[in-house]
Amino acid sequence: MAQKATIYKVELSVSDMDRHYYETHKLTVAKHPSETDERLMVRLVAFALNAHEHLEMTKGLSTDDEPDIWQKSLSGELDVWVALGLPSEKVMRQSCGKAGRVVVYPYGGRTADVWWDKIKNSTTRFDNLQVINLPEGDTAALANLASRTMQLQVNIQDGDVMVSVGDGIVYVNPVVWKGAA
Repeated sequence: MAQKATIYKVELSVSDMDRHYYETHKLTVAKHPSETDERLMVRLVAFALNAHEHLEMTKGLSTDDEPDIWQKSLSGELDVWVALGLPSEKVMRQSCGKAGRVVVYPYGGRTADVWWDKIKNSTTRFDNLQVINLPEGDTAALANLASRTMQLQVNIQDGDVMVSVGDGIVYVNPVVWKGAA
């Protein structure tokens, strides 16, 4: 019998000084049985980095043709497509054709470095694509903050991210590998 997703209740307070966005989002997040705590927390940080009143978590790992997070316009067009991990060049090309802005958050240390070295030259033609690496030590530390019920505070200033849950604080230093044109 297939395992069921684990439900996480998250109150995500975002203070983004770079974009002047200050809001609290109440999220119910389904953690797929194959998803790690690290990936779950990366998903929440990616949500905070792109926070908007219309931003939504999708079915993610359960669906091949959806990103992890997206933002649709009021008329249904895809404005923002947020993907985690190491998508293929084909997937990135398709996402760039579907959405106005595509943001990929690779993580995993050396594996992510090898992926980027292999794929970076084929991404230069996509003006709407951003690739922002999350360092391995930072994402591993984020995994330690995960719990089924969280009050997560994310502060963003000058591109640096501070994530806190209770007494636990993790500093994440995203590295822009490719910025949008």
